[in-house]
Amino acid sequence: MSRPRIVIVGAGFAGYRTAQTLSRLARGRAEIVLLNPTDYFLYLPLLPQVAAGILEPRRVTVSLSGTLPHVKLVLGESDRIDLDARQVHYTGPEGEGGTLGYDRLVLAAGSVNKLLPIPGVAEHAHGFRGLPEALYLRDHVTRQVELAAATDDPERCAARCTFVVVGAGYTGTEVAAHGQLFTDAQVARHPMRTGMRPRWMLLDIADRVLPELDERLSRTADTVLRERGVDVRMGTSVKEATHDGVLLTDGEFVDTRTLVWCVGVRPDPLAESLGLPMERGRLLVDPHLRVPGRPEVFACGDAAAVPDLEKPGSYTPMTAQHAWRQGKVCAHNVAASFGDGERRAYRHKDMGFVVDLGGVKAAANPLGVNLSGVAAGAVTRGYHLAAMPGNRVRVAADWLLDAVLPRQAVQLGLVRSWSVPLDTASPELARVPGKPGRPGSEPAKSQPGGEPAKSQPGGEPAKNRPAKNRPAVTPPPDQPPPGPDVAPGPVKRTDRPTEGDS
Repeated sequence: MSRPRIVIVGAGFAGYRTAQTLSRLARGRAEIVLLNPTDYFLYLPLLPQVAAGILEPRRVTVSLSGTLPHVKLVLGESDRIDLDARQVHYTGPEGEGGTLGYDRLVLAAGSVNKLLPIPGVAEHAHGFRGLPEALYLRDHVTRQVELAAATDDPERCAARCTFVVVGAGYTGTEVAAHGQLFTDAQVARHPMRTGMRPRWMLLDIADRVLPELDERLSRTADTVLRERGVDVRMGTSVKEATHDGVLLTDGEFVDTRTLVWCVGVRPDPLAESLGLPMERGRLLVDPHLRVPGRPEVFACGDAAAVPDLEKPGSYTPMTAQHAWRQGKVCAHNVAASFGDGERRAYRHKDMGFVVDLGGVKAAANPLGVNLSGVAAGAVTRGYHLAAMPGNRVRVAADWLLDAVLPRQAVQLGLVRSWSVPLDTASPELARVPGKPGRPGSEPAKSQPGGEPAKSQPGGEPAKNRPAKNRPAVTPPPDQPPPGPDVAPGPVKRTDRPTEGDS
């Protein structure tokens, strides 16, 4: 008798934990297949430290085949899921197509950058959801400081030394906090840069930093940012973005060459393509993470709207903590669907939050105890080391080296501006010239407030269009071809979605 096949789509926090737990529970009695565009699990919370030059990129990546030896890894992006035929259609890294049949399906496709209908943002901003985006930002910031130092024009120098971050949630706050330290260090160590003043701005329409957290954590983070020199502006956002700067909602125009978009995330478009009931772009599931009417399909993480049993009538937020815990519960419920163990409803208990602010500063409230300063910094780094499924020694070693040695502020030019567009459903992959983009990679049309429009069952989603019908991605015509000696510059992208794409 052949073993049942369990296909897991996505290897983020939810998908990785599902595969890890199922591998232990199945003990070889089921074939577990993990479909993912990359061969690594990305530990997203430490991505700002990659952009700031503290951690090397491989430190925040964990090998899937190395840590999941009993799970079959298939490299590729899911293009379409045929629920009736129980098949997942995907495109491999070299453009080849493939199909995976399944007995159980776990959808853990994660999330992508959230877009708002603001003129110029899609063309001139960059997100912060994947490793290519972090590498691009690290190079870009370094280059702007170097170009600013080389110019004799004070206005041009100030523009290049101004970095605007939109979104004061976890990611935006950490990017701004680490970024200010990173650029200050580049200026302070160089005698030829005397008088240069890097300026980081953090914008959000909310009334405080970290609006989703306890007010005491918010005040701690706000104080650290302002003392460090970050220009924190609450109740303010971007009205329009141009190549020369951004127009703010308060009417001020800020000259800048850097716009980092951290306003939040939206679920991967794959979930919307199934034609099943949705909640703000997330697939509706029951408390056991099973899709109603499809007993063989489970969903968890950012792709799933999971009922919050602690707050009846609401759904769990899209956070790494929930995704990690849901992955474990999902694995147990998939095993229970084969008669191995009992089903579990997803319940959670808030264990607290940590926000790394760079240096020895952080804001944390483990088990409800509010901490700041060195104590919070130690708890934050201890939490990340405990939470990472690998590379702990390497991460700790990089932290130690950063504490005693200056950072290497060099630009390698490996990621071009046009290869990490904001409007992509694959932030984990840099776009390649001549290679078709992922279907459905363009942003969904937004309702007022920026939320993706809800899909209706039976609709024909853009995600189902074959990949071969998508135009190939090519560099802008005025840009040189990629090469080892060509640095990624701030360019205006011309590969904008055509009229009618969604």
